[in-house]
Amino acid sequence: MANDQRPTTKDCLLYYITDRTAFAVDEPTRRRRLLEKIAEAARAGVDYIQLREKDLSTRELESLAREAVSAIHEAKKRNPSPRPLAPALLINSRTDVALAVGADGIHLRSDDISPKEVQKIWTGGNVATAAPGCPAPPGTAIGSTQPQRPLIAVSCHSPAEVREAAINGATFAVFAPVFEKKDAPDAQPAGLSKLREACQASIPVLALGGITLQNARQCLEAGAAGIAAIRLFQEDNISEIVRNLR
Repeated sequence: MANDQRPTTKDCLLYYITDRTAFAVDEPTRRRRLLEKIAEAARAGVDYIQLREKDLSTRELESLAREAVSAIHEAKKRNPSPRPLAPALLINSRTDVALAVGADGIHLRSDDISPKEVQKIWTGGNVATAAPGCPAPPGTAIGSTQPQRPLIAVSCHSPAEVREAAINGATFAVFAPVFEKKDAPDAQPAGLSKLREACQASIPVLALGGITLQNARQCLEAGAAGIAAIRLFQEDNISEIVRNLR
């Protein structure tokens, strides 16, 4: 998406970020509920899903990620809509796990390794970088083969970090927090002016942090290519949220 074109709600990219700890106390129920939500997000037409279960061991994360891949693949097979489903699964920070399970890419923390390093690991040293502002299509790997070029999202907290992510080959940036978050009232929100500045970078920027149905349009009008959220998707009927946002 060219950065000088303001996206409409129809163009709005949607990014569901998981948090299984919000579902229940016992781990089996958490995993079951999370996988149900991932399948629901896939059926609803969410573009990206980030598996963000940072407290799990490598073995537990890999196991859950494989189940998530299966849930997305099954949702695609059972899709009754003429609109093809192509949700992309990104693993938080763990390139090794993403490669092992056939995920579509990685979501990097702001202090993580660079997108260029991820590309080298992913391609065995043969780096293939997308043109700025042109993300690889979602859903490349799910149920098929490993993509030659991973989707790489980067968490950014300032316009400068977004520009750096673009220079280093990120597919898109997630800019946060835009608004005040209920569970982190001490975190200073960047606000719409900083989001607008961040969106001048050469890659798509998704808004995160305190996003609601009421303020999502403001983010798009500021230049955001889409919306990223945990609670907005996880605590509601995702199909209704997607329908309202688009």
